[in-house]
Amino acid sequence: MSDILSLTAVELGKAIKAGEYTAVQAMQAVLDQIDKTEETVHAYVTIDKEAALAKAAEAQKKIEAGELTGPLAGVPVAIKDNMCTEGMLTTCSSKILSNFVPTFSSEAVINLEKAGAVVIGKTNMDEFAMGSTTETSYYGVTRNPRNPEHVPGGSSGGSAAAVAAQECFFALGSDTGGSIRQPASYCGVVGLKPTYGTVSRYGLIAYGSSLDQIGPLCKDVTDCATILETIASHDPKDSTSMKREDTNFTEALVKDVKGMKIGIPKSYFGEGLQEDVKAAVLAVADKLKELGAEVEEFDLAHVKYAIPTYYTIADAEASSNLERFDGVKYGYRAQDADELHRMYKKSRSEGFGPEVKRRIMLGSFVLSSGYYDAYYLKALRVKALIKKAFDDAFAKYDIILGPVAPTTAPKLGCSLSNPMQMYLGDIYTISVNLAGLPGISVPCGTDSNGLPIGVQMIGDCFAEKKLIRAAYTYEQAAKEV
Repeated sequence: MSDILSLTAVELGKAIKAGEYTAVQAMQAVLDQIDKTEETVHAYVTIDKEAALAKAAEAQKKIEAGELTGPLAGVPVAIKDNMCTEGMLTTCSSKILSNFVPTFSSEAVINLEKAGAVVIGKTNMDEFAMGSTTETSYYGVTRNPRNPEHVPGGSSGGSAAAVAAQECFFALGSDTGGSIRQPASYCGVVGLKPTYGTVSRYGLIAYGSSLDQIGPLCKDVTDCATILETIASHDPKDSTSMKREDTNFTEALVKDVKGMKIGIPKSYFGEGLQEDVKAAVLAVADKLKELGAEVEEFDLAHVKYAIPTYYTIADAEASSNLERFDGVKYGYRAQDADELHRMYKKSRSEGFGPEVKRRIMLGSFVLSSGYYDAYYLKALRVKALIKKAFDDAFAKYDIILGPVAPTTAPKLGCSLSNPMQMYLGDIYTISVNLAGLPGISVPCGTDSNGLPIGVQMIGDCFAEKKLIRAAYTYEQAAKEV
């Protein structure tokens, strides 16, 4: 049964349909693997084995009856712990939600379940998605399956680690400033952040509402396109959801980049970029050039302002979004508070971790009277300038190519001691969220220590098909070497 774990999600779906495996066998294989590796990796917060096997048996019956015919029918999936799942503990890896069991599921999860995918459990993450290493989780750190002494990235580190450790066939993550693409790069898997509004945010516990987007973490680009096709939908329950006609993403799985124009921002290759990462990313550019793409360097304006802009806007939105966790309606409540305001204060002091508190305070500060114009409004203006810089670039190029992160996965414990260093690790990913663009991370080699390196491809709004085509072409060419 160990062979089954090496299959991609799409390959498994075909094998189940052909009767080579059942959905129950697939789920059992995953649960056995979790028993074997989870003590080291710690990718999950919650697993309900009985419910997972029962749902797999149910899916198998529907597949045999011809009711479920989609490519993901019967395939086990892991869900990041900030997406509500009906009847299953959903904690955002925080003490404050340690007892929260939602009465509904997020739209992305519903779409997967309609397609016949079977939920295994909820993956570990940085608390409320605040962090880049999955070390701020109340439930303990997740380790990188490629080297357990290193972080898996964050905030969707549990989802990326679960895919890399074969503890699921694919996973959902969320990306506010790189939280799908960066862990995908660190763990050597494929991760896609779609255009803002493509996947409904209904049921996703918000961090930065204007930046958050759900997307897949998986083994290859084919899985990526197939999963995105399944979860993309217009949702009237989400006011930011877009009505898209062109969601047939699998038709972009074509090995052809002839005539495609690829831009490489010079500022992405300056100081701070690890030599191994630089070499691996430039090798991808050379390979695409060899396959017929036109590649050239260009100047991308305003990139140096992306980090302060992002942290100003994201923290402002976080301070507003997280005020609902007050110990009254749901979640953790401090027991020994004898007065309402003390109960608020104690519940939030005890319920939130240090990184979340830091960001709530920063966000409250930039929104406070006297500082609102100086920080928050200025950040919104710079955000518009960054978007314009990308618009100008996409008038010339089909995709922009660069690194996902300045380095490969740091060692456990190195980042949290220096939050500024952790924030700077997001330099190549956050402008994509500020501009609402799609971005994909595809494995492109390893560094001298054997740690994975990912290349990032960025597309214009709603240009996921170009990204998928370029990523698929590179992936297929890399397999042939």
